[in-house]
Amino acid sequence: MPFTLRRFLRRLRTMISSSDNEGPVSEDDRRPWEPPFDASKPAPPISYPITELAALASRSYLSDASNFHLPFNRASTPLPSPGAPLPPRRRVLVCHDMQGGYRDDAAPQGGANPDAYALWHWHLMDIFVYFSHYLVTLPPPCWTNTAHLHGVKVLGTFIAEWDKGAEICREMFATQDSAQMYAERLQELAATLGFDGWLINIEVKLDIQFIDNLKEFVNHLTDRMHAAVPGSLVIWYDAVTVNGHLNWQNKLNEYNKPFFDLCDGLFVNYTWKENYPQDSAAVAGERKYDVYMGIDVFGRNSYGGGQWNTNVALDLLKKDDISTAIFAPGWIYETKQPPDFQSAQNRAIQNGYLSTQISIRVVVIRYLPRVYKSPEIHGTIFLAKVFSFKDGQYSGGGCVTVKGGLNQNTIFSEQLFEASISMEDGPLHLFYSVKADTNCVVGLSLDLSSRNKGNTSVLIAENIATFHRKKKNHIYSTYVQSVKARALDNQNWVLYQATVQSCASYTMTGINIVCTLGTSGNINPETEEDGSLEADANILSAYQASLGHISIQDIDETMPFPPLESWEIEGEHISWSNSNASKLVSLKISWKLKTSHPATFTKYNIYVEKLTTDSIAKASRSFMGVASVEAFYVSDLQVPDEVTILKFIVQACGCDGSNQELEECPKFFLVPVVA
Repeated sequence: MPFTLRRFLRRLRTMISSSDNEGPVSEDDRRPWEPPFDASKPAPPISYPITELAALASRSYLSDASNFHLPFNRASTPLPSPGAPLPPRRRVLVCHDMQGGYRDDAAPQGGANPDAYALWHWHLMDIFVYFSHYLVTLPPPCWTNTAHLHGVKVLGTFIAEWDKGAEICREMFATQDSAQMYAERLQELAATLGFDGWLINIEVKLDIQFIDNLKEFVNHLTDRMHAAVPGSLVIWYDAVTVNGHLNWQNKLNEYNKPFFDLCDGLFVNYTWKENYPQDSAAVAGERKYDVYMGIDVFGRNSYGGGQWNTNVALDLLKKDDISTAIFAPGWIYETKQPPDFQSAQNRAIQNGYLSTQISIRVVVIRYLPRVYKSPEIHGTIFLAKVFSFKDGQYSGGGCVTVKGGLNQNTIFSEQLFEASISMEDGPLHLFYSVKADTNCVVGLSLDLSSRNKGNTSVLIAENIATFHRKKKNHIYSTYVQSVKARALDNQNWVLYQATVQSCASYTMTGINIVCTLGTSGNINPETEEDGSLEADANILSAYQASLGHISIQDIDETMPFPPLESWEIEGEHISWSNSNASKLVSLKISWKLKTSHPATFTKYNIYVEKLTTDSIAKASRSFMGVASVEAFYVSDLQVPDEVTILKFIVQACGCDGSNQELEECPKFFLVPVVA
């Protein structure tokens, strides 16, 4: 991408500078995978790129013997509709370029920074590219898993730049066979790690003799990706031309179209002019939605200036009905936009930074919110709906918290999602988690629309009567068969399950959160009619409740967990050391089912109990972390001398948000070594 030197120097200054002083890179600043890193040695799992062409050719990354970290870097969440093509409309590609990549997100088992960079408006995206300036950028599995939950395809990046990049290209494209071999290496990486394709950025000048083999590389990679991963994508970046010149065209034209014709799309460089989107659409013809006009959020010669004016370019692309590629949205995070990252990013979305008028496009939905509004005052309501990273999340990420003041006979409702889901094809099964203060009631309402029958809504709540008493001018439809509640051993969260009957000719168009205060005893209808309930209209009671997740499925996956005897579990790479009065142990725990089971598990909670010879004392259970694959690495666990047995517990978590009973979970027992 152009202006790479400027960007690189800025990145370099970030990496080698403290707030006031500049100096050499310290041990703390060095990335964990940089030399003298040995990927074959057991260590806390990390995600890392491939930096040398020889390593790509040798397949060393995909060898369990040479890469201890491989199993932890496999994405575990498939797309809701694997193999589905992109929709035939204007699309949004978001290209991650944040502080050089592989920061907090490089820890597959999670990190300790609650303020790590994140995205949470996935429903506005179609494609997510994990980008860095290393030769082969492999998306950390946390990005792939999260994107896939929301139906978003994930691409890695292959980039060749500077003098070293030119040398690499001369070796890669020396022959047709070598070009095909390296294409196959990239295809194998994507298929093995579970992501959906590649952004190819050849940002060097090439002699014309290499162009045919470069084209064969693009063609072969596209063919192999489509065969190995149905629905996958290969997207070409607008840099080197078909004549071998490094000359960014900023549009689709005869100099880059030969590459566009061999793959799934073009990421147009971001210094285009006002008429270039229309020019590109004219050249693309029926494939105009495969042209992604770049917008640099940092604003480096980008149309409209980027930053808080990014919407200027977006508005033009909407008018011209062509796709967009938003580059480096981490600008908000990196430049510390006020007042804080969360508020600033939500403000950017509200201002049209990502707005695309896209409805939810999959049946399976995992909860993340829409655009948020400022606190609202509606008479007797003073409630704010906020997306919170810190209100005791249900399962990582964030939650929606509604808090403030509410009076007894008022219902607060606000839309979370726009949707377009048919209600005619059988029942839908909804699962959602709630954590609420005493007397605070939370439910969902679904907006339904029909050309023949008009509009209606469905209320989903455990105590529907509480809402019906207060909703005088609205009658909810009775399509809900049942609502079941189950308390979870997870910071006071309650999991709700509801089944909504099929509704002939109706389409779900919206999902809303509804909030009210609980009522005690019976309300006299005469009291309601004479307005006595309005007497306390100006008296507000404190209200706080959080919504942790929503899952909507067209099949009921609430099947029982496999029994204890169905599991195999083992520990390996066990290493003991001493620290003061305690021993330290590190090990890898792996588990699997002995036979296939119809249920799928989204994650596993890992616990440890430290048992002693004291038969009276109850063993304390500690939560160690979450695994998204069937393996977990324990690093330097303290083991006091009085501990005689360590009991590791692996708790499977279902798609509906439920957890296996701990008594039925697989367990690994480890006896401490005697010094």
